[in-house]
Amino acid sequence: MSSLRVVVADDSVLLREGLVRVLVEAGIDVVAAYPDADQLLAALPTTRPDVVLLDVRMPPTFRDEGVRAAILARKLQPTVGILLLSQYVEVAYAQELLSSGAGGVGYLLKDRVASLDELQDAVTRIAAGGTVLDPEVVAQLLGRRHDPLSTLTPREREVLALMGEGRTNVAIAAALVIGTGAVEKNVTSIFSKLGLDDSGTDHRRVLAVLRWLQR
Repeated sequence: MSSLRVVVADDSVLLREGLVRVLVEAGIDVVAAYPDADQLLAALPTTRPDVVLLDVRMPPTFRDEGVRAAILARKLQPTVGILLLSQYVEVAYAQELLSSGAGGVGYLLKDRVASLDELQDAVTRIAAGGTVLDPEVVAQLLGRRHDPLSTLTPREREVLALMGEGRTNVAIAAALVIGTGAVEKNVTSIFSKLGLDDSGTDHRRVLAVLRWLQR
């Protein structure tokens, strides 16, 4: 099986080179690295990455260039995975990235990328269509508004938070020290309470986390 192809964009030379080194050590093929989003987007038809890893804030304004580039990259190459990195939790940007309900996206704090294993796991899951959210992002997303989640039990909220981190039912069961059957019942209840019918196409695990944001 060929290695994953990743493109990195970050204006910080040290962080950019550090990310490249960590990814290469994890056996991932870093096909290019850029100091800004414009260069990444211009080269996208040539580099054809499986995942693009971008800083949220990049030149020239250091506001939301990474988010804008991520959304445009998806339009240019719908199958590409997106992993945004940020120094701080910026809920509005996470919401915008995830608003389509599609998988293959992630939002992590930069402090988390020091771990080779965690970064490799995030990139691999995103490339496979999964969703990876930093626990701090999930906590702020779930705590910002309450009405759409008011019917959930405390256990269902715990399960929903872990779902938002991209964990499987097996991983959730291990984290909460309960059986997988209990997790499945909680997940089914969450979908029901949030009105998420099985359409056969939507990523309900992502939509469950986002439902309260979309009202």
